Amino acid sequence: MVLLSFDIEEFDMPFEYGKEISFADQISISRAGTIAILDLLDKHKIKATFFCTVTFAENVPDLIERITKTGHELASHGYYHSDFKPEHLLKSKVRLQELSGQEISGYRMARMMPVDEQEIEKAGYLYNTSINPTYLPGRYNNFNVSRTHFRKQNVLQIPASVSPVIRFPLFWLSFHNLPLSIYKSLTKWTYKKDQYLNIYFHPWEFTDLDDFERFGFPGYVRKNTGSKMINRMDNLISWMKSNRYPFGTFQEFIGELENMPV
Repeated sequence: MVLLSFDIEEFDMPFEYGKEISFADQISISRAGTIAILDLLDKHKIKATFFCTVTFAENVPDLIERITKTGHELASHGYYHSDFKPEHLLKSKVRLQELSGQEISGYRMARMMPVDEQEIEKAGYLYNTSINPTYLPGRYNNFNVSRTHFRKQNVLQIPASVSPVIRFPLFWLSFHNLPLSIYKSLTKWTYKKDQYLNIYFHPWEFTDLDDFERFGFPGYVRKNTGSKMINRMDNLISWMKSNRYPFGTFQEFIGELENMPV
């Protein structure tokens, strides 16, 4: 199963590069990208999981309704994208349930940073997908973590997909910077080995980020954003469907795992 997911959040990334961006622009940019994503998913008739901050959800109630009414899964990406306290785990779960009318069973920490598994369990989540089991300088070193799903503190851990052996990450930056043919080859290798893929993206990638003065992003972040990203994602989904890869939400994936013979 392909677990396609999107971290929908207030677009605060320019702050990491020393740029200012208004809250209104943070919301409007992520809103535009989320609409582009939903249109693509509608086109291909596939389901995905949206990890959403409460801050973003409160500002786009119509998109939250569209996500849930079209059969996608809503999960928690925290209360705020740039601030975290352990109590936000439960508070974000409860608030997203109020806003969506949907049970929230999954969590992904902002920027895939470490999160206390005991606190995740106490907040009532069934799964956590906050691990990128590879090495990225200055961000994390997770070579010691299982490449595929495992249990910890009674919570199912579903790390982001990385290739077998060399653990090349298949996350959003790889998708932007690799030739599409190479990215497809890596996903094919990983899917054949693991029988599932967990790949994630963000709404702002589906908007034009080329304005260096405004956002301050280096070339490897700006590359293939906006319409190029929409076209590349359209191409990837079409290719996966032609190879008969099934798409599903994390909740559906967990249901399949529970039904597998021991």
